[in-house]
Amino acid sequence: METGAGKTSKPLDLRGVKVHRGYLDPVEQAQIVARLREVVAAAPLFSPQTPYGKPMSVKMTSAGKYGWFSDRRGYRYVDRHPSGTPWPPIPEEILAVWRELVSTERMPDCCLVNFYGEGARMGLHRDADEADFSWPVLSISLGDEGRFRVGGLERGGSTESLWLESGDVLVMGGAARLIYHGVDKIRFGASALLPQGGRINLTLRVVD
Repeated sequence: METGAGKTSKPLDLRGVKVHRGYLDPVEQAQIVARLREVVAAAPLFSPQTPYGKPMSVKMTSAGKYGWFSDRRGYRYVDRHPSGTPWPPIPEEILAVWRELVSTERMPDCCLVNFYGEGARMGLHRDADEADFSWPVLSISLGDEGRFRVGGLERGGSTESLWLESGDVLVMGGAARLIYHGVDKIRFGASALLPQGGRINLTLRVVD
């Protein structure tokens, strides 16, 4: 299989976040989407509530030992889908990216699957529900372009943004592990990867 151009190019540095442009080629992207359809069949997408009782605009599900969850009790990881069934395993095609860019020894405990439909967004936040921040968060973008915004280690202050395209992979580690980040706009229908439009974002995390 031909590899994505991002596998051989130097990653872009965005406030410490490593951006691997075009890391996954179109064939690899399509293979991952096919496997994600199996994940969603076993653990359907749902719309979690924030602790303030507001439904999130992003739909989500998970694969792995844990899934990320939110309701009025707060943000946390749980070992089962809201339906009560265990989360499906993380597809091997996704784990391969983790092995290439993070570790061949310690595998992630969770692959959070976020689906952005038309008008969906994710406000600035940081990934701080894990027990060990020494492991990075790896993020894979698939489908429509999304404007990724990063701030600093504290809420507020200046931000920078970058349009992420299908096949781009981010690694948030080291000093950028707890950086505030979000996605504030989607170019709905910009990609042909998902026939009905939308953006999929996968984030791999070590939880325990």
